[in-house]
Amino acid sequence: MADTSNEPAELFDGTAPYYAAYRPGYDERMFTHVAERLGLDGTGSALDLGTGTGAVALPLARMVNSVIAIDPQPGMLAEARALAAADSVTNIEWRLGEAAQLASMDLPPLRLVTAGAAFHWMDRAAVAQDLDALIDDGGAIVLASGGTPGDIAPPPWSDAIREVRVRYLGPERRAGRGTYTHPAERHHDVLVRSPFSRIETAHWDRTIARTAGEVAGLQLSYSYSSPRQLGPDAKAFVNDVRDALLAFDSVGTFEQTIRTEVIIARRP
Repeated sequence: MADTSNEPAELFDGTAPYYAAYRPGYDERMFTHVAERLGLDGTGSALDLGTGTGAVALPLARMVNSVIAIDPQPGMLAEARALAAADSVTNIEWRLGEAAQLASMDLPPLRLVTAGAAFHWMDRAAVAQDLDALIDDGGAIVLASGGTPGDIAPPPWSDAIREVRVRYLGPERRAGRGTYTHPAERHHDVLVRSPFSRIETAHWDRTIARTAGEVAGLQLSYSYSSPRQLGPDAKAFVNDVRDALLAFDSVGTFEQTIRTEVIIARRP
């Protein structure tokens, strides 16, 4: 797990512009599925935990009356506000905060609570317990992710990136001031022990193509190769990743299968 000395805001310090520009977002079919399964009809309030640049909050705002979107990183919220303004989305309240502060947030009754890829950074069992006091009868926790590591085989060119990353940052996956390994227990297994133990899952796969420059820029959106981790070497790192990719395939188009997985967890 991540070093508990890390402050949440540190983990993605400096990544927000790259997160907004290069992360693929979640499949639109997921939002349609969630709206149908939960009967979302433009009413009620939703909470998006660890909103980042609004990848869940912005599409969700079309389906409920209001969204409260929370993130511990000011840069993420600044990017999210800009994206909302560009799309004329006005029913999202952007708040600086983290999941551990739920009890003191003065939240309205919630129809659903969403979390994207940030959920694995949280104390998942404690968050699910806290949400039991906040989510309406019939409401749900909705988790969006790229699936569990290993569900989708990495593209063949990922080894070229890994070699550059190890050269700059060493073999361990960094996170803030410590290191990180993905939780061994799946979200499903954590939630099945929570008040929200009635669980359904679905997933959708799609293929996206990026240029070498886009794949290189994407690396700066990750906690383990963030501008904070790389410091003054960030520009050289991006250049070396791009060069390594072009050495792998000079055509310069890099395809990748992207999974969107959703877990909908409700009370029995």
